[in-house]
Amino acid sequence: MAETTKAGKGFAPKILAFSTNNISDPGIDLAGSSHMHYPPTVMVISMPCTSGIKPEWILHAVRKGFDGIFIASDGEECAYLPDCAERASHIVKRAQAMLMENGFEAERIKMAAICSVCAEPFTNQIKDFSEKIKTLGPARKG
Repeated sequence: MAETTKAGKGFAPKILAFSTNNISDPGIDLAGSSHMHYPPTVMVISMPCTSGIKPEWILHAVRKGFDGIFIASDGEECAYLPDCAERASHIVKRAQAMLMENGFEAERIKMAAICSVCAEPFTNQIKDFSEKIKTLGPARKG
């Protein structure tokens, strides 16, 4: 039986995924080259380091029509900063607070460590996140 969402049948969440050049990009690319399936409404933006994401970018993306933001974190493998994962965690907390202050659910952000060979974990994480966003419905204030 199909799951009912707030958005109704056929809602395909638009998800913006922040990825990192050296760590998570190769894993995401591997998912594509291995023909692993994940929602086609996922758009990936590459960054040098997860800790370079600004909470304001996340709020802006949701205001402009993205239903969810997925951060493919460097985890402990970041080549730039030894405390990248900790910094990224603080960024997510600030972004969640900003979303809630602006009438959006904090659950619209998800962060997971994705490594260079993590094609299957990436596809699983993004599919699960997409299903979660479907239960929230489209990102709309109020």
